[in-house]
Formats: sequence, C-alpha cells, structure tokens
Amino acid sequence: MSPRPPAPPKIRIRGLEKRFGPKPVLRGLDLDVPEGRSLVVIGGSGSGKSVLIKCILGLLKPDAGSIRIDGTELVGASRATLEAARRKVGMLFQGAALFDSLPVWENVAFGLLARRLVDRKRARERAIATLARVGLGPEAADLYPAELSGGMQKRVGLARAIAAEPEILFFDEPTTGLDPIMADVINELIRTLVSELGATALSITHDMASVRKIADRVAMLYEGRIIWEGPVERLDDSGDPYVDQFVHGRATGPIKVGV
Repeated sequence: MSPRPPAPPKIRIRGLEKRFGPKPVLRGLDLDVPEGRSLVVIGGSGSGKSVLIKCILGLLKPDAGSIRIDGTELVGASRATLEAARRKVGMLFQGAALFDSLPVWENVAFGLLARRLVDRKRARERAIATLARVGLGPEAADLYPAELSGGMQKRVGLARAIAAEPEILFFDEPTTGLDPIMADVINELIRTLVSELGATALSITHDMASVRKIADRVAMLYEGRIIWEGPVERLDDSGDPYVDQFVHGRATGPIKVGV
C-alpha cells in the first residue's frame, strides 16, 4: 500500500511581499500552517509579524504573493470570499482590544450579534458559557472592561475569540503586559482551548515561555522571510545561529541590535 499523501495545510502562503513606501517588510515569505496544529511565528519587534496576520485577514493588501485558506485564494479575492474566510477565524488581539462601552458579555458575543447568528438572549447565554471555559463566572458578564484586571481582560478577549467555535485562531502577543504567573495561566488556557476546539492556531510572539507552552511548530521571521521552521522540540537545537541568538536573548550574534 502506498503511503497516504500529507494533508494540505490549512493556511498556505507563498511569495508574500508587503512594503510601506520604500521600506520592504515582507520579502517573499513562504509559510504553511498545518491543519489542527499550533504554529508560532517568532521574531523581533518590527520584523513584520503583525503585518503577516493583517495580510492573512485581508486588513492589508499584499504587494505580491499568494495566501490560501482551505485552498481558496485570498489575495485579490472578492469581499464575499474574504468575509467567508474571516468567519472561520477567531482572534485574540494584543492588549485584548475590548470595547470599553460594552459589558463583558456583549464583548464576548460581539461577533455572534454582528452576524445575527443568535438573538440577544441566546447570545448572553452563550457568552456566559464561554466565559466559564476561560475561568470566569457569570458575575463577570455585566462588568465593563475598565472594571477588570489585565488578566481578566485577556480571558475575556480569549472568550470572544472562541465564542463562535472557529476553525482557525490567531493570537497576537497573547501574554503582553501580564505578570509571569498570569501569562502562564493564559498560555495554559490557549493550549487547552485550541485542543478542545480542534482548531488550527497561528500565534505571533517574542515571549519564549509562551512559545514553549503553546507551540507544536515554530517559525522564525527575519528580514521579511521565514529563515527556519521546525518542531518546538528543536528550538534549542535548530542549528541556525539567528534562531539560537534570538531564543537565548544574546546581544552578540548575527542579529545586529539596533540595526
């Protein structure tokens, strides 16, 4: 019996380019995100990690290249095609990005209400059930973001990301601004929820503790390209001097600080 061919990636990116004026940010980036796996993209500040996610979501228009989700091309796609792809995605934004004027339950149910998937009564019930999945009780539902600690805001942002049970989850610097203990709590939640949903996850971070906790695979972004990609178990034995310097936070090496 011939071996089964590998499953196509959930997200496939080829030759992705994006510049802002004369400054190139992404320079022919190639990346595959396997279905049902958690891939974390690492790289320094300003390396283009957030630009990559914005291009996938269609929030930025690439200058060249291909982005496919489930085989559907998104670069140059119609609004309807982009909207269909976005409906597969949940996202935890850096800083949680909650709506200050809405109570917690409406923040969590925002996507459900905006797409009119459920009525308000059912949306509130769904929000409270989802809050429970991230360790928050029903008493949090009617609070406002300003009444929450940073860790609670991250939990609410995570609940909003998973409320519609998406096929794909994006995490943008999920532990920024949190103390080490709360960061570990959020990382544990991310790992558990991605597994429970059977979702494909793409995260961007420079927090190596977070990488080691939530990643199945890791890709290093440097000067607009993926220069190394492999299983998280290989992170300390990558054989790449750029990855080695970044992972261990060394000031000396091929990555020039401040350049």
